[in-house]
Amino acid sequence: MPGGRLTQPERQQIALGLADGLAYAEIARRLDRPTSTITREVMRNGGPAGYRADLAHRATEQRAHRRKPTAPRGTSAAPQAHGRDAEAVRAYEETFTTVMMASGMPKMTARVMAALTLADAGSLTASELADRLQVSPASISKAVTFLDSQDLIRRERDERRRERYTVDDDVWFQSMMASARALAQIVETAREGVTVFGSDTPAGHRLESVARFLDFVAENTARAAEQARAILHSKPSVTGETAPGDGATAPGGSGSS
Repeated sequence: MPGGRLTQPERQQIALGLADGLAYAEIARRLDRPTSTITREVMRNGGPAGYRADLAHRATEQRAHRRKPTAPRGTSAAPQAHGRDAEAVRAYEETFTTVMMASGMPKMTARVMAALTLADAGSLTASELADRLQVSPASISKAVTFLDSQDLIRRERDERRRERYTVDDDVWFQSMMASARALAQIVETAREGVTVFGSDTPAGHRLESVARFLDFVAENTARAAEQARAILHSKPSVTGETAPGDGATAPGGSGSS
């Protein structure tokens, strides 16, 4: 795949692809670029509905111009653990953040979630997050409050009594269960609406359809999360080995379609 920055003609092709309703993966295939490159490009420049090739190209040039004087002569990116490529890590963290934003997270919340998830320890203090992301403690506090409300992180105290924010293996399970509970609450509210508006009215029919649809989704979300919970605690298979679920019966499943 070609490297380097996207060209203006490539950005025009991205805009045309979005207008045609193409998925990011298909646009990436046509441009022979990684899907993550297209996702990041679109989400940082207005999103699918607001992407404009000329504005995106101009914004990228301006960002590049601002970055040039920031690195003092003779300095380099901080060394990475396990011999990782520092630039690749930075680019991936940006991609992860972009995907979290696409799911509905505010930008700073997505940055904090990415930083915690990609830290080998899976845990950072507020000061460590502020230093890593170069933002104020107040920004970290607001983002952490949101993540905590969604059951995406845990708060705990370390040996120095500092509050640490942790993303562990079970956080994603808890988050899915919280989503199922939130959907169940919408179902209950929708069915209350059926009583208010009348089951034989257009609004009542609509609310009942919403309730039945979300009830099905919530029930299956909770069931799937329970069945797959063990995956979060299993070790990744060694290359060449059969991973759990590859040709084997899934938890709670019959193994046949």
